[in-house]
Amino acid sequence: MSDLSNYRKSYEKSELLETTIPEDPINLFNRWFHEVEDFGGVGEVNAMTVSTIGLDGFPKSRVVLLKKYSEEGFIFYTNYNSEKGKAITANPHVCLSFFWPNMERQVIIKGIAQKTSEVISDNYFDSRPDGSKLGAVVSNQSEVIPSRSFLEEKLKELEKEFEGKTVSRPEHWGGFLVTPLEVEFWQGRPNRLHDRIRYFSQSDFTWKIDRLAP
Repeated sequence: MSDLSNYRKSYEKSELLETTIPEDPINLFNRWFHEVEDFGGVGEVNAMTVSTIGLDGFPKSRVVLLKKYSEEGFIFYTNYNSEKGKAITANPHVCLSFFWPNMERQVIIKGIAQKTSEVISDNYFDSRPDGSKLGAVVSNQSEVIPSRSFLEEKLKELEKEFEGKTVSRPEHWGGFLVTPLEVEFWQGRPNRLHDRIRYFSQSDFTWKIDRLAP
């Protein structure tokens, strides 16, 4: 057994105070996102963990890429027939989380996921490189396959089939919009007295702001 008891770090890079935050969590998320990006050291600042409740009743988390965010929520794209897609269809309650170690920050978002419109999914799919488009067609995501070569052969066949042609978005591939109900911002602080600020969506479409004990 590996003992990690001595793995310790002091968090001292920033603070999160009620006097300096906006009333809307999307505005704070936008500020943090660009500060993390400008600070550097994070390969993909838009990488986020999506947690779902699977059809087997177990939670499962995986990293995907955030592709758009606005006052409406957070958008990512996937295969609707994948394990993730089926889980969201059965239970749209999801959790998104971002961990940005370069700024000692974390954001946790609880929300409801729903499919984006076909227009939004089409527009994003059309913006992708042809290789990524064909990858979405080739992969029956989450299904058991015999080998790596099985995928590569399928890709070669499709490359020949679509040579000089437009690759259209498969019906089983598209976006999910996660509408936030609760957004928590975590800022590492010394002595493990971290700052935790939670925004909670209210019935009048305003946000209730609370400080949580670390």
